[in-house]
Amino acid sequence: MSLDSVTRSVDEAVSGFFEPIAKWLGKVVFYAVPIGGTDLPLIVAWLVVAGLVFTGWFGFIQFRKFTLAVDVVRGKYDEKGSAGEVNHFQALTAAVSGTVGLGNIAGVAVAVSIGGPGATFWMVLCGLLGMATKFVEVTLGVKYREVHADGTVSGGPMHYLPKGLAERFGKNGKALGKVLAVLASFMILFFGLFGGNLFQVNQSYAQLVSVTGGENGALGSSAGALFFGILIAALVGIVLLGGIRSIANVTSRLVPAMAGIYIAACLVVILVNVTAVPDAVATIVEGAFNPEGVAGGVLGALIIGFKRAAFSNEAGLGSAPIAHSAVKTKHPASEGLVALLEPFIDTVVICTMTALTIVIANPASWAEARAGEDIGGVTITSDAFETVLPWFPYILTVAVLLFAVSTVLTWGYYGLKSWTYLFGRSRTSELTFKILYTVFAVAGSLLTLQTLIDLADAVLFTLAVINIIGLYLLAPVVKRELNAFLQYVQNRKAGEPSESGKDREQEKNIV
Repeated sequence: MSLDSVTRSVDEAVSGFFEPIAKWLGKVVFYAVPIGGTDLPLIVAWLVVAGLVFTGWFGFIQFRKFTLAVDVVRGKYDEKGSAGEVNHFQALTAAVSGTVGLGNIAGVAVAVSIGGPGATFWMVLCGLLGMATKFVEVTLGVKYREVHADGTVSGGPMHYLPKGLAERFGKNGKALGKVLAVLASFMILFFGLFGGNLFQVNQSYAQLVSVTGGENGALGSSAGALFFGILIAALVGIVLLGGIRSIANVTSRLVPAMAGIYIAACLVVILVNVTAVPDAVATIVEGAFNPEGVAGGVLGALIIGFKRAAFSNEAGLGSAPIAHSAVKTKHPASEGLVALLEPFIDTVVICTMTALTIVIANPASWAEARAGEDIGGVTITSDAFETVLPWFPYILTVAVLLFAVSTVLTWGYYGLKSWTYLFGRSRTSELTFKILYTVFAVAGSLLTLQTLIDLADAVLFTLAVINIIGLYLLAPVVKRELNAFLQYVQNRKAGEPSESGKDREQEKNIV
């Protein structure tokens, strides 16, 4: 029996078993209500409303404290002797690597095809709102993290939900928090294996095959797929063995490199067509408020834009606090400020660059997709690059591979922290997960398992419901942490001593 027939049989068997479950959960989680001629998924509304609430609650913090956030990333307010494993910049790049991926390339192309150019405007707006949500959840992640005896750190919703709810609501909060922690761990672990690992490898392999001769090319065979899977698994396994410090060391180089390559490629397309930029921007703004050919009109464009942004930057899902919790700091809100830069980089910058490139280049495949043809998102973006130089799709392939590898690495860390919360932190337990995760990376090049990937999406967004309820309940804690850090910043600027203990004492008296 050939490898192709084996993988086909596995795909069919898995799909047959999990398809009813995936369809049922997908209908529940992504339940949509008809509004103005289009459908609004309630989970998207849930995420956007959270962004609005936290933006108002914290006084538009994403705009007022943007410069301070950049200063914190630069290390201006670092303190010696802080617990943690990585610096602010490394924590940011590790978390960004988990969100910046194929969604920024393929997902955006699909969004501007279905929702028109105007979807870009609403995508940016949703990204700006998500910055506030990310600030809240990451502040809580650092506040309630667990620093182990060996200096390593564990954080995330599986830690701040039980600890925070117990602190605020006593025994009842503690009991509820423990249940939510187990659910959160399972959901992150499940998505990590299938969405953050298998899907990323599968899609990056498909893009690589498409630029190397297709199924008849060097990598088009099952043997080529197996080789690619083993290569990615080996790279991921080696880095994963080193923990968050090793992952952060890689992502702190990889993320700026991949973002730089991709943005440079977009800029080349834009600069070659520089005279078309004003019209493209006007088309985006006009399309946001007066779209043509979009189901639901303005509301349709808005929903598509919000959906793409919400699915891209993961604000409110509870995943990013796991990486950010490893930061070296004595002030949780300092990393919360750093984290609000994440949706800005992911959605406002990279997603917008993709959309602008497509709108300016206006490839034939985009027109076909808007007319209803089934055109893949990566194909549309690749064709936009190809309008300038024929070899640009190869640049895109490099970007896709870098995005995929970095995402697989970060979700490996997220999955590990969820695994150890559920099964303990023993060396055997950690090694078991790392072996399992690398095996899934190999499988990603051979199997599609689309049903399980759809199920993983539904599972992760179920976590968003649980997580955001927790964020609302614990928002007063975040307010106190923010005030404490802002007082610390004032003291530093005034040249006063900055003992963490003194700051904590002051915190009690700050409203």
